[in-house]
Amino acid sequence: MNVCASMSAPAVTARAGAPIAEVARHMELYGVGCVVVTEEETLLGIVTDRDIAVHAVARGIGVDEPVRTVMTAPVVTIGVEDDIHEAYRTFRRSGVRRLPVVDGSRVVGMLTVDDMLMDVFRRVADLLGPVAWSVLEEPPGPQDATARAGAEAAEPPGSGGY
Repeated sequence: MNVCASMSAPAVTARAGAPIAEVARHMELYGVGCVVVTEEETLLGIVTDRDIAVHAVARGIGVDEPVRTVMTAPVVTIGVEDDIHEAYRTFRRSGVRRLPVVDGSRVVGMLTVDDMLMDVFRRVADLLGPVAWSVLEEPPGPQDATARAGAEAAEPPGSGGY
């Protein structure tokens, strides 16, 4: 499965010269924790809600300053055609929680650790689905007394039903 099946698209972007306050408003408006910083579709950096809190607010950097002052660069990315397993390895190796998804040099989406968690849940559900249905069709445990009495009568003595 390719990364594009699990990513969010499009990625929320901002210009490098955009004020920090504007970027924070974009995060609120779109319900995201990071914004990709671009110039003419070229990826320059990434800024997270944590960057704004720790690198701007805590250090007294004004919200009117350009976002480039608190963005992280260079950015760890993943290709749109890469396999999802490569994304797992990239997250593990890099320690980041968000990966811009690129098609060449153009950002086309965002893949997050939360997206990967949803992928894991889907895989577990796919695996357990047949097991769950078989349990629903024939629930485990003792059956009702009438059915059990009929089954015991059909068993040879001493077999104990095992």
